[in-house]
Amino acid sequence: MSYFKQHIFFCTNSRTDGRASCQDHNAQELRDYLKKRVKDEKLAGPGGIRINNAGCLDRCGQGPVVVIYPDETWYQYRSKEDLDEIFERHIKNNQRVERLLI
Repeated sequence: MSYFKQHIFFCTNSRTDGRASCQDHNAQELRDYLKKRVKDEKLAGPGGIRINNAGCLDRCGQGPVVVIYPDETWYQYRSKEDLDEIFERHIKNNQRVERLLI
């Protein structure tokens, strides 16, 4: 059994060399938003959901990106509404959000 039911990694990488990075799209703020939502719904912690910052996940050109394990599902998102959809459909109901898959 896994320690967490789902482990969600947000790329919050910020590059200084002019190449695209997830932080160009407010990745940290949006990650904090979803983390709070998970905590507010009492889904965080052992046996539940863990949300972490990640360094570069090597997909910043498609960013911002988030990956959900153990499902190995990668999403691009742009807004709180996108994250709400990922939360409701994938995290809570195990249904992929096809329009956001990468």
